[in-house]
Amino acid sequence: MTGRLLVVEYEQVKEEQRARIGFRDNLLYATLASMAAIITFTLQKPGRPELLLLLPPASVVLGWTYLVNDEKISAIGRYVREELDPRLTALAVPPRGQVFGWETAHRSDRRRVSRKRLQLGVDLLLFCAAPLAALTVYWSKGPAGAVLFTVSLAETALVAVLGAQITRYADLRRP
Repeated sequence: MTGRLLVVEYEQVKEEQRARIGFRDNLLYATLASMAAIITFTLQKPGRPELLLLLPPASVVLGWTYLVNDEKISAIGRYVREELDPRLTALAVPPRGQVFGWETAHRSDRRRVSRKRLQLGVDLLLFCAAPLAALTVYWSKGPAGAVLFTVSLAETALVAVLGAQITRYADLRRP
């Protein structure tokens, strides 16, 4: 009975993980679409570079949502590897290896760290470099007043915090 309950729990957390992966991956497209919309809107209003100040908050909100979902996806994987698998393995008669071997096997790929580094680069480029580029363009056109300049500095700080968090959660270590 306990084994069946653990399998049901596994199925439920894997379903949540699948849903979060789909949502997380769609956030990349949503971010690109929002950036394109903001840039298009800005280009349609010549002489209004302050409209680029819309890009950093959009990137930070979508980037933070991406990061939170990515962390939950990883947490589910850790839970399966560290909690469910050992409990189910202990119930097996006779106990053999891991029940959910794939949960560990796919993390032991020798190219995993290089893939994670590339993903970190993509995440930083999309969620941090693009908004910083928009801020740079805004500043190069001459800030439109002290209030908007202060807003641009606050946005820079938000992007920096997001970049630090993305880097912190990148999970670049080997299993």
